[in-house]
Amino acid sequence: MQGSDQRERIVKSPPPVAGGRFADNIVLFGRILRKAGLKIGPGAIADAIEAVDAIGIGSREEFHSALFAVFVKRHEDKAVFDEAFRLFWRSRDLVEKMIAMMSPRAMPQQKEKARPGESRASDALLGERPDNRPPREDPDVEIDARFTMSGSEVFRRMDFAQMSVIEIAAAKKALGKLTLPDDRVRTRRFRPSHMHAHVDPRATMRASLRSGGALILPRYREIREIQPPLVVLADISGSMSQYTRIFLHFMHVLSEKRRRVHTFLFGTRLTNVTRQMRHKDPDEAMDECAAAVRDWSGGTRIGETLKEFNRLWARRVLGQGAVVLLITDGLEREGTELLAAEMDRLHRSCRRLIWLNPLLRFDGFEPRARGVKAMLPHVDEFRPVHNLSSLADLATALGESRSATYDPRRFLVRMKGQP
Repeated sequence: MQGSDQRERIVKSPPPVAGGRFADNIVLFGRILRKAGLKIGPGAIADAIEAVDAIGIGSREEFHSALFAVFVKRHEDKAVFDEAFRLFWRSRDLVEKMIAMMSPRAMPQQKEKARPGESRASDALLGERPDNRPPREDPDVEIDARFTMSGSEVFRRMDFAQMSVIEIAAAKKALGKLTLPDDRVRTRRFRPSHMHAHVDPRATMRASLRSGGALILPRYREIREIQPPLVVLADISGSMSQYTRIFLHFMHVLSEKRRRVHTFLFGTRLTNVTRQMRHKDPDEAMDECAAAVRDWSGGTRIGETLKEFNRLWARRVLGQGAVVLLITDGLEREGTELLAAEMDRLHRSCRRLIWLNPLLRFDGFEPRARGVKAMLPHVDEFRPVHNLSSLADLATALGESRSATYDPRRFLVRMKGQP
């Protein structure tokens, strides 16, 4: 009896992973993740092999959790890891194929919508396969390009969520080349001027005291113009995770090229990352933000976070005609009464409130969500933010007046007709 129990334990014990073919596949999977943009070193691959060896070859969910715990170090890498895991470790679906072959009529499969991070994972996976096919000679075809878009124009209109690793890197370089306008507002203060328009009585009297009042030479002044503060409130909840990484780079560019930029991130709580964004290196700034934020890719409490901002930070950062950029999809999970009240307070505290919503990338967007309906009446502009073209238009619009193209009243008219 004892020998049978021991023999049964030997049969049920998982095979060793280290040193086998399975370990080679984990090494290859780690290289693919590194090529897809994840920061993975040799030590992480060795830890992944030991982790899988420790838990044994069990279910697919346990295997995914073991590799996820070792390889994923940043919140923005979750979508890429999940897609790479699905493509690399996917099953052959033999049962489904046999059923399809035995069916009298094969049903056509609909093309699925591209997933976030799929292009980066597929490019990294397919890049490992050698292409031994001979180059094909394509015939020369003359195309009239008067009604077509160039490659750069297509790239500028590409959605951030569907970009590959190379395209994300090119997008970051393009963001660094953005030209921000030198927009200025008039203040109540004055500065010395050489233009003989307005006499400065105080400066004139102070200058006359140097000569004992015997010589009075007029001094002049003009109204001082300054660049208004720019306040960014960015949503980092789970519904915005596919855009968070590129938005952080955009905010880093704003902090480099413009003075008095205040950056806040919110999900279920509000976090001030203005100091972290001042690092010259963008990767270091991203790592500092990830360490400071605790509710990354979590839930959404827009009303509570706006209430905290209005109570603690509004008087500090919303002076001198500040412009507020609110980046969120407006999918509030709680009551909208507080959200509407805090949006109204925020709108009254700043000179201009611009709402940037990635959901506007859809042509048939309708403001049906309760959070969108509560926020829309309290903004000055309602803009899309999902590609390089929209960010370039936003940078240009900061130096211009309000645009009628992005007036939220066109959506408010639709809301009145909805039940």
